[in-house]
Parts: sequence; structure tokens; C-alpha cells
Amino acid sequence: MYYLLIYELVDNYITARQAFRAQHFEHIKAAQARGEFILGGAFDPAAEAGLLFKAADKSVIEKFAKTDPYVINGLVKTWQIKNWNIVIGLDN
Repeated sequence: MYYLLIYELVDNYITARQAFRAQHFEHIKAAQARGEFILGGAFDPAAEAGLLFKAADKSVIEKFAKTDPYVINGLVKTWQIKNWNIVIGLDN
């Protein structure tokens, strides 16, 4: 199943992320190595970000979010996980 993790970002996200960006990317690379993370990026303007995952269940994405350096260090105001039913593309 596919899931979209949506982050609502703090107002000063662009400048605040520098201190935690390398740790955040390492966190993502680990999820990618496990075959969970597919792609991610920020919306324009950078008030929100979206990360696409493929996992057996939602708990995998919950664990990712709760241990993400951006979440832990307050760069994310709120986050939510939505099931994403891909109609065409990727595996279809």
C-alpha cells in the first residue's frame, strides 16, 4: 500500500532546516534502503512537504515521522498520513 506523509512546516523552515538536513536525509536514505521511501519534496512555497512511501501498513510511516529529525527538532508543526491509491504509474 502507498502512503503520503504530509508535513506542515514552520514559517522559518528554509533557514531552520540547515542544522538538521543531513540527519533528515540519512533518515530518508535508511527508509529508502528498506524499500519504504519512494520520493519526497516541499511544495512551493515551502509551507508543506510530501513524502511518498510504500509499506505493509501505516505504522511504518508513523514510526518514520516520529523519529524524523525535522519532527523531533520542531521544523514540522503537524503531520498526517494519507492512504494513496495509485491509479496509474509506478507499478501499474
